[in-house]
Amino acid sequence: MLIKTTAMVVLLLTSGSLFAAPSISPTTATFEQLAQQQAHNTPLQIIDCRNSNLYNGWPEPQQQYGGHIAGAVNIDASWLKTLDTSGFQTLLRDKHLKPTLPTYLYCSADKAQQLTSALQAQGYQSLTTINQSLSHYHGQLSALPNFQQLVPASWLHDLIDGKHPRYAPKHGYKLVEVEWGPPTKYLLDHIPGSLYVNTNTIESKPWWNKVSNTALTKVIADLGIRYDTTVILYARNNMSAARFANFLMYAGVKDVRLLNGGWTAWINAGYPTENLPNYNKKPVAFGKTIPVNPQYIIDTTQVKSLLKKPASQQSVVSIRTWPEYIGKTSGYDYIKPKGRIEGAKWGHAGSDSYHMQDFLNPDQTMKSGNEIAAQWAKWNIKPRQDVTFFCGTGWRASEAFFFAHVLGWKNISVYDGGWYQWSANKNNPTADGTIIPANVH
Repeated sequence: MLIKTTAMVVLLLTSGSLFAAPSISPTTATFEQLAQQQAHNTPLQIIDCRNSNLYNGWPEPQQQYGGHIAGAVNIDASWLKTLDTSGFQTLLRDKHLKPTLPTYLYCSADKAQQLTSALQAQGYQSLTTINQSLSHYHGQLSALPNFQQLVPASWLHDLIDGKHPRYAPKHGYKLVEVEWGPPTKYLLDHIPGSLYVNTNTIESKPWWNKVSNTALTKVIADLGIRYDTTVILYARNNMSAARFANFLMYAGVKDVRLLNGGWTAWINAGYPTENLPNYNKKPVAFGKTIPVNPQYIIDTTQVKSLLKKPASQQSVVSIRTWPEYIGKTSGYDYIKPKGRIEGAKWGHAGSDSYHMQDFLNPDQTMKSGNEIAAQWAKWNIKPRQDVTFFCGTGWRASEAFFFAHVLGWKNISVYDGGWYQWSANKNNPTADGTIIPANVH
């Protein structure tokens, strides 16, 4: 299960930093000594400075289980390469870390040193590093319920190389890049072996909703995808990949995965690319009647029915910027009405309609599940509810939907029409203006 963040913070160290080495050698400790401090209820912070995939649940080499120590926050030391001082300070505030509390870091020695130096520069004085492998930790680790659906670039690289990594596909796989428009960037550079999907083939005018089931069936067949084929998706901005992920899950593909961090993660890792296009040679029958999971995409009538339930039982979630939510802007040049669906809760998003910073780490990987769940809980958006996500036309909502899926949320969907279709009918109730969160507990 997903464990809620506590006051503790443990640092997991990673590589790469613009900060100089610390002037004072950090204190070292073992996991056993950390456990003793925890047993005495000593106030402390734990930072897991390894990469987010290991934090989420992917096991390290030669380790049976993955995940993180309950209460640890994730700060990958490699993020320091892309953060200036202001950005690092914002990150520490977002993680609710305090320079006055004893802080433990666990990761490799070089990464621990990099992060220690950066923290010392921000006034952190009581810093202790744990250089042991997490295999020496004897407590229960916390991991995302469906972490396997969010794959590391290293895992994908091994898979493409013909190796058999842990959680490998059981019935073959297809790797697909998903973007809007012709494959301009794809033809210059893409992950080896990947096919291409233009979102214009899976969305239709006027609202940019999902195409008909007949048309979707053809797209899937042309890609060579059966219901039991593992499909791994990525994009330059993973919103478009998540959009197709939602459609594939709706269709009935049993194993849909997203490359954590998308194209950025692949390039950052220095893995090879190719420029020759790939095509599936022979269409295949899906093997089931589409849709197998119609509940993953809902329409306007279903949203209205959902809103009639008590707020404690349902959440219609606006994955839009705060200015969009309160009606200062529509967020799009082709959408004129401003405001929100009356009764919708704010689910966060990013700086504009093309970004999702509230859900992403500095390296574009998925933010800690605890942090995502916490920002939703403030608006009474909770896992046991019937939850649907919407944005302007479905892309941002689909990424939030997929993250909720990785978190193990069950009753989730995307409102396909989004604000675009809802606001086009003046009879649909709307609201604007600032609102206090429905639940602040």
